[in-house]
Amino acid sequence: MKTDKQRIGQWIRRFLMEHLVGERNLARNTQTSYRDTLALMLPFAAQRLGQSVDHLDIEHISADLVRDFLQYIEQERDCSIVTRNQRLAAIHALARFIGERSPEQVAWCAEIRSIPFKKSSKPTMIYLEKPEMDALLNAPDRRTEQGKRDYAVMLFLYNT
Repeated sequence: MKTDKQRIGQWIRRFLMEHLVGERNLARNTQTSYRDTLALMLPFAAQRLGQSVDHLDIEHISADLVRDFLQYIEQERDCSIVTRNQRLAAIHALARFIGERSPEQVAWCAEIRSIPFKKSSKPTMIYLEKPEMDALLNAPDRRTEQGKRDYAVMLFLYNT
């Protein structure tokens, strides 16, 4: 018979309620992102393994399953590499949380945390050339109050 210590559900509850909120005091958006990751991964794992979500054990969440999940969100859900990496960060955090509190799960934690983040291309900086900026600054009619205001705002934004 499986103990609660082996069931992933108990660990997730503690992770979300105690760790993210109480111990780490993470931002609400981070908490929501981590929760959403697990809300996506658990049904994926249950379906893949032919189990119900409430019967998933820690060992069911293997590194191979996590890799399959990451591939699923990239390909089937059409998520970007940045989103994939955010999901992986949440899974890494859960694994670290479990590994720190359950010594018998340290090897599992290391296996999950060995899954690397994907490199993503950095967006190129888009900027205006001098003639383009001059044209933009010359667009407002500076003889009117609105034109003076628009010019001042654009000049302020340009200089900061």
